Amino acid sequence: MLKRTHYTDEVKTGEVVISGWVKKVRDLGRVKFIILRDCKGIVQITFKRGIVTDSLFEIIEGLGQEDVISVRGNVVKRENTPQGVEVIPSEVDIVDKAIRPLPMDISSKIESNLDVRLDWRVLDLRRPETAAIFKIQAKIVEAIMKFLSEKEFLQVFTPCLMGTASESGAEVFPVVYFDKNAFLRQDPQLHRQLLIAAGFDKIYDLGPNWRAEPSHTPRHLCEYRACAVEFAFMVNESDMMRVEEDLIIATLKTVKKECQKELCLLKKEVSIPKTPFPEFKFPKVYDVLEEFGKRIEYGEDYDRESEMILSKYVKEKYGNDFFFVNKFPYKVKPFYVMKVDEEPQWARSVDMIYKGLEQSSGGQREHRYEKIIQQIKEKQMNVNSLEWFTKFFKYGVPSHGGFCLGIERFVKQLLDLKNIREGVLFPRAPERLLP
Repeated sequence: MLKRTHYTDEVKTGEVVISGWVKKVRDLGRVKFIILRDCKGIVQITFKRGIVTDSLFEIIEGLGQEDVISVRGNVVKRENTPQGVEVIPSEVDIVDKAIRPLPMDISSKIESNLDVRLDWRVLDLRRPETAAIFKIQAKIVEAIMKFLSEKEFLQVFTPCLMGTASESGAEVFPVVYFDKNAFLRQDPQLHRQLLIAAGFDKIYDLGPNWRAEPSHTPRHLCEYRACAVEFAFMVNESDMMRVEEDLIIATLKTVKKECQKELCLLKKEVSIPKTPFPEFKFPKVYDVLEEFGKRIEYGEDYDRESEMILSKYVKEKYGNDFFFVNKFPYKVKPFYVMKVDEEPQWARSVDMIYKGLEQSSGGQREHRYEKIIQQIKEKQMNVNSLEWFTKFFKYGVPSHGGFCLGIERFVKQLLDLKNIREGVLFPRAPERLLP
């Protein structure tokens, strides 16, 4: 087998060996053109009788879309080709042949519905537009990690298997763990807090989470990835918002600078928002919503429609796609969230909204042992079952907090994907567990 020396975007001059998939074949009798595709782009290979040997024509006879080949040849400038060059082959190695017809069109001329694309995801990922989503996603994660590392946040790895559900009322996936009951984590929240208690001032955890919610919406997944950030000696939740803003800005600047090719393929532009992001607090949120005819009972959480109303309001008034919602009703939040001491019906809990969709949940955590125990009881949870977590708060824990940013949701909103599953390589949803 020929050993690749260049990717298609590196083909400039001299002799090269390129490898990839046949995107298209044009047969003009004495001349055949093959457009070869690899992960970096496409290049034209030209077979012309009298220039290449007759044996090469015989080798490539019957080649078609998605056959895998390697080609050795010399590069010649040709202005009307995709890369401004073409390769005149001297050797061709047919690595594998594809069965035809293909189960879905990957030329982007015929749009397949999402279920078909996900059933044949490997073929769908060969489409440059689909692959571009995940190249941008990878750059987003790279930029997040770079920002946090430069800010001296320590990357940590927290357990995915939990001995008890971490949040009251949330759906969890049970798993068999020897002779015990266990659960896939919903969020690495509690272990992050224990690391703060251990003395790790600034940490982040990038990994998967699971929610056993039977949701069939374009914004929900049963398995998703998130970047969870936590830090100590927080004065209040405003500290968290400033860190998250800076992270978002740094990430968007990186994508804008380093993903121009992919953004162009997807016909998307990245705009850098102004800071600070607008902030709305309960109970004033109710007043803003009521101006638009949306009435929420005092002390209750808002809904999906409310997010959309607030987003439209922010866009029109502030020209920003991002904003924070703060001081949620405590009764709808987990036990570990800090209450506002002087107004205990409200929590120091913050959501970040981007283009009408929640991206992260965070805020300040309760670090005082007596308060934590009191709040567990208020939530009618079993104090003993949470002792593994709460007992460490007897021994001195600093004020702390953070946020958890969903990677797939951020990609969805950034690229205006119609369905979050488009931004997941192999999505897991109530009705989908394969491939």
